[in-house]
Amino acid sequence: MSMTITEKIIAAHAQKEKVTPGELVQVKIDLSLANDITAPLSIKELEKQGIEKIFDPDKIVLVADHNTPCKDIASAQNVKLMQEFAQKHGISHFFVGGKAGIEHVLLPEQGLIVPGDLIIGADSHTCTYGALGAFSTGMGSTDIAASWVLGETWLRVPESILFVYEGKRKQFVTGKDLILFTIGKIGVDGARYCAMEFTGPVIQELSLDERFTMTNMAVEAGAKNGIMEADDKVLSYLTEIKSPRSPIVYQSDSDAQWKEIIEIAVSSIEPQVAFPHLPSNTHSVYSIPQIEVDQVVIGSCTNGRMEDLRMAAQVLKEREVHPRVRLLIFPGSPAILRQAEKEGLLQIFLEAGGIIAPASCGPCLGGHLGVLAEGEKCVSTTNRNFLGRMGHIKSEVYLANPYIAASSAVAGYIAAPDQI
Repeated sequence: MSMTITEKIIAAHAQKEKVTPGELVQVKIDLSLANDITAPLSIKELEKQGIEKIFDPDKIVLVADHNTPCKDIASAQNVKLMQEFAQKHGISHFFVGGKAGIEHVLLPEQGLIVPGDLIIGADSHTCTYGALGAFSTGMGSTDIAASWVLGETWLRVPESILFVYEGKRKQFVTGKDLILFTIGKIGVDGARYCAMEFTGPVIQELSLDERFTMTNMAVEAGAKNGIMEADDKVLSYLTEIKSPRSPIVYQSDSDAQWKEIIEIAVSSIEPQVAFPHLPSNTHSVYSIPQIEVDQVVIGSCTNGRMEDLRMAAQVLKEREVHPRVRLLIFPGSPAILRQAEKEGLLQIFLEAGGIIAPASCGPCLGGHLGVLAEGEKCVSTTNRNFLGRMGHIKSEVYLANPYIAASSAVAGYIAAPDQI
């Protein structure tokens, strides 16, 4: 009966004593979410089928976070469609306008996720919630539409890979660097349709913000989900945000079956930079040539949390952004924006010459609020640097942690804080 955390959560939601990798199961869901790009597809599918009733309005979440504030008529129509759907069905968790934030930052903050949950979302980075000991994965809009009616979905139980992190981190090495290094090690398909379980003393030392960063990028290695055991830090966080729901904490059994166990000594890892056009194209910041940049983006569902903004402010305090560089700051939620103001971080960013943007995904997917022109280079704390990801097909995106991003904004080229 030995199982991993992922297998135990799936088994519980399939109402089975045990599941095994490769098995197809029907599972009850605790939450199903979509955003202003994917939700309209789900809504239109329900309308097409003439379906008028959803299974539970409290277990559906809609967030207008990708093209908000609406950039054009099409995006405005999408938000209007979501608004009408939410009103029609009494959906309580609809985040728009001043209440909107980046969905994968906002939902944990709102207490909508607890350990032991099974969450699906019409967004590939739904895997973020594994940092709280939940099973979460992205799906297509049609599957999401079906879940809104049935309250369940189907899954093929993934194999699990165990990643064990040990050693002492070097200066400026964050959770972002650990996951970039890992993806560089195994490749963008190295965990294809697998559960990536992160463990070891280094993971236990990480803050929750850094843990979210790691599970968020599991999909960049092709994983079905990323997950960590919920520990005292997670339970304290749930108490702090006054989560109304009770967690169910699972642990992987000592004799659980792993597809592979990968041990990573972090003491040799330096701050990472992922070159275009793959997150796996990683290099130490200290080993690269001088690469001039035009834009720096700090934010996203990967690195738009309070700790990320504090890292950036630590570098930017009493410094100025290079005159050639546009620095864009995207807080992950309204609460983070307010806290950043309270701590004086916004003043630091503004005095440095940065631009404070709304709590949204912004240019991460080439949407708006910072799209790149032909030939421009951007250092970004986001999660993807695919060809044309942030704008023109001949632009380039380099992925890095907030320290490196902020330093690059000051230097005008990709650099670490101790290089400026």
